[in-house]
Amino acid sequence: MRARYLLDTNIASFIIKGASAALDHRLMGVSMAHLAISAITEGELRCGVAPLPQATRLHSLIDSLIEEFLLRVTVLPWDSDCAQRYGLLRATLEREGRPMGNLDMMIGAHALALKLILITNDRAFERIKGMKIEDWTKAVSG
Repeated sequence: MRARYLLDTNIASFIIKGASAALDHRLMGVSMAHLAISAITEGELRCGVAPLPQATRLHSLIDSLIEEFLLRVTVLPWDSDCAQRYGLLRATLEREGRPMGNLDMMIGAHALALKLILITNDRAFERIKGMKIEDWTKAVSG
């Protein structure tokens, strides 16, 4: 099976922290083979724990939760196709006067390059034309 969904960093953080019941419920209905993160997201997750003092229990706990998450999800490499998408995307958004953070643009470009649905609750991604986005942190009514 091939990945269908790219989890943004904020969604990965919610999963690691167990911070969204709606997200947890939605994940139960999706095969892990369909989920992936960008190598950019892996970097952001690792950066988040890096400032914590190495010897603290909090650092050890968060680090082990991140490592466990990374063992369960596919980490997709950043490649030339992603870089090409990023260049076009960044130029377009800057020309339109709608820039966004570089790491978010890189994750968005990664999703576009691989034709994946981006799972995020960050509305900044709505600036990217043609981006397929779903927010799994909101409860599905019905």
